[in-house]
Amino acid sequence: MAGTGSVIAVAQQKGGSGKTMLAAQLAVVLAQAGNSVALLDIDPQGSLTIWGKLRKAAPKASVSVSCAAISGWRLAAELEKLRSGNDFVFIDTPPVIDSDARRAIRAADLVLIPLNPSPPDLWAAEGTIKLAAEEKRRVALVFNRAPAASRLRKRMEAEIAARGLTLLEAALANRAGYANAFADGLGVTEAGPTTAAAEELRALAASLQAQL
Repeated sequence: MAGTGSVIAVAQQKGGSGKTMLAAQLAVVLAQAGNSVALLDIDPQGSLTIWGKLRKAAPKASVSVSCAAISGWRLAAELEKLRSGNDFVFIDTPPVIDSDARRAIRAADLVLIPLNPSPPDLWAAEGTIKLAAEEKRRVALVFNRAPAASRLRKRMEAEIAARGLTLLEAALANRAGYANAFADGLGVTEAGPTTAAAEELRALAASLQAQL
């Protein structure tokens, strides 16, 4: 049935938030659960495209995840095509609010914003939150590289709740496993399926699906 897939725009203006890694990791874990998943790289840095090329040669890659790069006026048509052929489509957006980012957010069912649990990361997300509101799109925040418990994290949780924003219950800790898996073109659930990182990722995928 056409047009049934969920489109998730992974967006954050602050560099180093982990949006590219997050898109790749979630794509793999959802594909392992039997879903058809596509990745769309509209970030000029092209890191997700490089990951996709590495993945083609990765012996441990256990599932198929398509990865394409596109921008400009062709983006809307490509997104509709991907939506109709997949259960999930993740868009890795540019770290700036430009016309491509706006097109991606306009087409998204959910805008997923990764951030470290610190005020500067939330400040950096303001432009994305505002753009999503203008386009009447739902937003979910997710803590990445988060300490298990800290006063700052609790303070950020309270601030996010006070603003009426959605924070996913599951978070990702600061683990080398994510970066190591990404460098090999893999998801952490392939590189280390029984690790704490893999458990976190599965919990995060469940939290995301609950939002959708």
